[in-house]
Amino acid sequence: MSADLVILNIGSLVTPYIVPPVKGEDMNKVKSLSNAFIAIKDGLILDFGEGEYSKYINKKTIIHDADGKLVLPGLIDSHTHLIHAGSREHEFALKMAGVPYLEILANGGGILSTVKSTRESSKKDLCNKAYYSLNEMLKLGVTTIEAKSGYGLNLETEVKQLEVAKELDTYQNIDIISTYLGAHATPLEYKGRKDEYIESVIKDLEVIKEKGLAKFVDIFCEDSVFNLEDSRRILSEAKKLGFEVKIHADEIVSLGGGGLAVELDASSADHLMAVSVEDIKKIAGSNVVANLLPSTSFYLNKDYANARLMIKEGCALAISSDYNPGSSPSENLQFSMQLGANKLKMSPSEILNAVTINAAYHLRIDKEVGSIEIGKKADLVIMDSFNLEYIMYHYGINHVKDVFKNGQLVVHNKQFI
Repeated sequence: MSADLVILNIGSLVTPYIVPPVKGEDMNKVKSLSNAFIAIKDGLILDFGEGEYSKYINKKTIIHDADGKLVLPGLIDSHTHLIHAGSREHEFALKMAGVPYLEILANGGGILSTVKSTRESSKKDLCNKAYYSLNEMLKLGVTTIEAKSGYGLNLETEVKQLEVAKELDTYQNIDIISTYLGAHATPLEYKGRKDEYIESVIKDLEVIKEKGLAKFVDIFCEDSVFNLEDSRRILSEAKKLGFEVKIHADEIVSLGGGGLAVELDASSADHLMAVSVEDIKKIAGSNVVANLLPSTSFYLNKDYANARLMIKEGCALAISSDYNPGSSPSENLQFSMQLGANKLKMSPSEILNAVTINAAYHLRIDKEVGSIEIGKKADLVIMDSFNLEYIMYHYGINHVKDVFKNGQLVVHNKQFI
């Protein structure tokens, strides 16, 4: 069978190969091929390897020269707050002065500030802002993202956010997996009436499900926001409706959110900077992915998650950007990867597994993307470097040269096609 496209002269092809979730010591294992090729047909990987490729070439086959560079699976950013309005640079000085985030939130800032802007913004304006961010992500090698709502805190605006994500997914060169995060904070109109707001979130779950707007439901399980019982209540109702669930867990205070993620068979527990050793062991004994967000720790000048202990105990780790206007205003997943090396003390191979196959696994799309395998989508990145280690070593630049989405070249020489 001839291919539509053959990528030749791949100096180093590096890909995960272990069936996910990739856990513990296995996270340091990847497949590496030299002088390799990838044959692509109908947007899928037809074959790849170090062997003979001429049988896949005919007069119509497009040949793409990788110029001896490194080729990876398309990167996956599995925790973003993509759809929002406005920015929060006015809070930056407060954070640098040491004002705690929960204090900023209590005074109407933080999430609530973005809620006000997002409620007032049109769908068109939200779409335009998010489209710009998606383009930045694509140039950085990201071919799939997860995008949360959570800046509406009422049904109308939450639906508006999720509809924007759904619209962008139809025509942008990044696949978008949507998450409903109605329980991101208690809105001002429900101040002092958190239980009533929880009831409204539970009621709204049915509308989100009927409209087919989200695959996942998330919650901000944190001190002074939503406690363990609040989180259990909302996520249990979500599971009854057929949603997959995930948790913002143990970011600031160790509440036991990681353990709750295991109890509820969540797809992921995210943040985990303050998670207890007991809950790390619980996560390791489950298929819950520990989704680490080091860019948030960097921006807030807070402690980093204990990735080495998590790997030692046998956890499956992912790394994401947590792109949002308050605690991680950056679309740059490559920077999160570099922090994974520098601050989380993870190896390049561990980091690759974290931003590809484990990210795909907890988004429940690992049969389609996350590794270079026959039959998977041809979501591929040619890096402007010759080895994986260099990406972690040299920070502050974009290492991506070319990006293929579903076998189509969408970024070439760092520019959109």
